[in-house]
Amino acid sequence: MSELLKYMQGLGSRAKAAARVIARADTGQKNEALEQIAKQIEVRQADILKANALDMKAGEKNGLDAALLDRLKLDEERVAAMAEGLRQIASLPDPVGEMGQINARPSGIKVGQMRVPLGVIGIIYESRPNVTADAAALCLKSGNACILRGGSEAKYSNQAIAACIDEGLQRAGLPVDVVQVIETTDRNAVGELIKMEGFVDVIIPRGGKGLIERITKDARVPVIKHLHGVCHVYIDDKADSEMAKSIAFNAKTQRYGTCNTMETLLVSRSVAPSLLPELAKMYLDEGVELRGCEKTCQIIGDCHLATEADWDEEYLAPILSIRVVKDIDMAMEHIHQHSSGHTESIVTSDYSRAMRFLREVDSSSVMVNASTRFADGFEYGLGGEIGISTNKLHARGPVGLVGLTTQKYIVLGEGHIRQ
Repeated sequence: MSELLKYMQGLGSRAKAAARVIARADTGQKNEALEQIAKQIEVRQADILKANALDMKAGEKNGLDAALLDRLKLDEERVAAMAEGLRQIASLPDPVGEMGQINARPSGIKVGQMRVPLGVIGIIYESRPNVTADAAALCLKSGNACILRGGSEAKYSNQAIAACIDEGLQRAGLPVDVVQVIETTDRNAVGELIKMEGFVDVIIPRGGKGLIERITKDARVPVIKHLHGVCHVYIDDKADSEMAKSIAFNAKTQRYGTCNTMETLLVSRSVAPSLLPELAKMYLDEGVELRGCEKTCQIIGDCHLATEADWDEEYLAPILSIRVVKDIDMAMEHIHQHSSGHTESIVTSDYSRAMRFLREVDSSSVMVNASTRFADGFEYGLGGEIGISTNKLHARGPVGLVGLTTQKYIVLGEGHIRQ
């Protein structure tokens, strides 16, 4: 057995044992651990920033681009936000142990369901060291043990945050193995983690499309994932024009680099000539490059002709593809062909069409008269999230505390026996 395999199986074995402890911890003890971790992050802020400076220096030397360096960078404000995030998760209702759907059966027994932790969660992520604290907090509050694998570019930052987590767990009387951060930078560690069926119950990857595709392809453990966010807004011919412009502009420009940002705008052909010129000016004034179908380019002029590849592209940049469609049926067909299953929105005043869109569009979030930028755990009232899943099983949409649990059936009897 290789040294790496021994190391990874050791992590898995300890996580499995710790999962039993954290699963039976009460809400007060879990919240105390989160508070103690938050305090340690505040107390050790200088150590965290010093470690992050080492990562930043190495990143610059290794030629990381400006966007990656920005994700990697920590400052006093971001460290404070980490601590605040932990306290916000502590304030959320604890889903573990919730019972529901209890029904009396003709036999006299009562049958219901209870919410329970998943067990051991492996989380693989890139760049952002704050994910170490966020992921640990969500797993801890939902009663799960976790094994975290951050990117090598954030090695020192992740280790400094891990030290805060260890200390906070100990102060709350919980085993440090509840949260383990993989220390080796060996890339093969990821390959081992995603095959540890006997130790790990689910894998959650957070990162670029290439990373998630690789993990999904090679994993033997179930994966909660989303590959990318090709999100659409469809402006119906029954839409209020001012509302449509406001939603379509916000969905693209409020923030460019997020998975719930609109990448393709679909516009009904009967309103396109009156709506698109003004909307295009708003985008162009904001510095957004427009790529459109032939009809779009005829209407607005300052537009590049879109290729077939554009309809499947997650730009994560100030670039927008626009297509003029005949009606709602053509819009939904386009979404069916090109959506990544993340988030879609219709702008319309027609109730029947709105309900059709909600029923027939098969994405993890479907909206009526709202910006796709609302597809977010915090905005949905779920608190912090580990990511947004486009899976149909087990969790779908923003994955918060409830998404990190499952349900089991419970039966309540009073000496009942089956006749």
